[in-house]
Amino acid sequence: MCHALDVSPSGYYKWLNREPSECSKRRCRFEQLVMCTFAKHRARYGSVRITDELNEAGYACCVNYIADIMKEKGIKARNGIGFKYTKDVAAMTNVADNLLRRDFKAESPNQKWVTDITYIWVKSRWLYLATVLDLHSRRIVGWSLDTTMTVQLITNALQMAFKSRKPPKGVIIHSDRGVQYRAHDYQDFMRKHGGVPSMSRKGNCWDNAVMESFYSRLKVELIYAEDYQNIEEARMGIFEYIEIYYNRNRKHSALGYVSPVAFESV
Repeated sequence: MCHALDVSPSGYYKWLNREPSECSKRRCRFEQLVMCTFAKHRARYGSVRITDELNEAGYACCVNYIADIMKEKGIKARNGIGFKYTKDVAAMTNVADNLLRRDFKAESPNQKWVTDITYIWVKSRWLYLATVLDLHSRRIVGWSLDTTMTVQLITNALQMAFKSRKPPKGVIIHSDRGVQYRAHDYQDFMRKHGGVPSMSRKGNCWDNAVMESFYSRLKVELIYAEDYQNIEEARMGIFEYIEIYYNRNRKHSALGYVSPVAFESV
């Protein structure tokens, strides 16, 4: 290789082992900041809003710089499109009432569950994590990870919850109004197992605040601290965090500083 490049071996290895430049370090830092901000807002923010948020947080940057990073990473904000009638229109309008009404307390297990999907950036692609949380103990009772955000993703998470908890009929299962949660296949699966659907008001993330809070902790305590290279590494890390650390060992302030599993055993 050195001969082909017409350089000396010592010069080649010196170049190979050189320290990253300040410009390169800054670029890497902003790539992480952009990906985290983009994921935080669930692909709703474009370069202008991300730039504004980063500047407010003390990270000086311009729109063109952020737009270039987003282009390189292949990400862009979701844009509105005109409504088109399809055979799935019924699923797109299948909205349940908000039965939860921000009452995040449950007297016993399997009365109220909340569920949602979050984005996780791994190497050069998005992964999607769906979880189901029991409001009585804040325990994650079901979860699923995949490379696509489909009805099957959320159904798999709910299936795990039903299998592990075997709840009585009538458990409220609260979600946002995402198209996956409005799909007939998901709704039919839920009702078949005795679940009662509940949905947040349009565009109101506070109606599912407990689930949002869990995702915030997951990303700060795990995702942002790791550098997963593929879905297998991410799945192992998420399994360890949810099943071993969060459910069984992490002290929860809303539970009097005991873990979800310990709270359920009281």
